Formats: sequence, structure tokens, C-alpha cells
Amino acid sequence: MPFKAEPDLLAGPFGRRGSMGPKTMSLQTEGKPPPPKGPTGFRIEDRIGVHAPAEVIWEVIHDLSRWHEWNPTYPRAEGEVRIGNVLTLDLVLPGQSKQEIKARVLDWVPNEQLHWELKLMGGLIKTLRYIEITPLAEEGCIVDNGELFGGLMGPSLGRRMRGPVRRGFLAMNEALKERAEAVWAARKR
Repeated sequence: MPFKAEPDLLAGPFGRRGSMGPKTMSLQTEGKPPPPKGPTGFRIEDRIGVHAPAEVIWEVIHDLSRWHEWNPTYPRAEGEVRIGNVLTLDLVLPGQSKQEIKARVLDWVPNEQLHWELKLMGGLIKTLRYIEITPLAEEGCIVDNGELFGGLMGPSLGRRMRGPVRRGFLAMNEALKERAEAVWAARKR
């Protein structure tokens, strides 16, 4: 007696006839590359609400020459905010000694974001530092201040330095909030 396959035996491993895997393309994505993956690694971040417009917050962030007046985490910042430019910064974290770093600007959008990268130990440690402004109202924003530790050794450094880095971001955010709100209050008078 010849063997007659049942319908489910004719299907591939994912239940479709002749299929060797799930269908991954739709009419909307066919022929297009997949969306880019975001950066990966160990993230440390602090967020704060600021009662000032994004433009005022950006002015304070963008003016590196005056960071020494308000920023306890980066009391010295030199350079020009332009993609590819190198910024020279003094990094002071709670409980740590001052460290000079040279970071390369990856991206910046006025009133929205500033991103820079730092590579240490020949690229074994790569960090992506970001300050992002999200408007909630005309006179109110959320500022995300964080760093993503990547590379082969970056995540372990991030886990080890989590406390001091988080406290540094918190101090910077509090100082940024105080400065931006004072600038905005003076302008409203």
C-alpha cells in the first residue's frame, strides 16, 4: 500500500508548504534593508524635568566655554560643537580624581541633542555620551543625560563605575536645571 502523506506532513518546519522559515518580508518592507539597530552596551542615565524652553536649555549646553560656571561634572570643556570635532573635557566624578578626556562629537541637533564618543584602550572601551532634550510644553522639557558603555570591556567598566557616573549625571542635571531656569526667569522679566 503506497504511503499517502497527510497535509501537515507536506508542510515545512514552520507550517507552510515549501517553506524553510517564517515569512519575514511584508509588502511594506520588501526589498528594503532592515531598520538599523541601536547602540548596545551598559547604559547609565539620569533624567530631569526643566521649567524652561528647549532653546534656553540648548544655549546652556552649547556654550562649552561657560560650563565651568555651572557644570560640576565637566568643569572644563573646550572645543566647538561640530560633527567630527574633538572636545577636550575635564571629567570629575564623585569620589574619583579629575581626568582629562578627548571626545569626538558624533551628532548634534540644536535644541534637541548632543552626542559624543570616547574610545579608550585601543577601542576595547567605547562610550557614547548623550544629552537629549525632549519638549513637553512651551516652557518645560525633560533632559536625558547618559552614557552607553560598549566595546569588549565597556560594559564591565560601566557596571563597576555605575555609582559615581550616576551621581555625576545627577549633579550635572541639577546644575543644568538651576542654570537654565535662572536664564529663563531673567528673560521673562
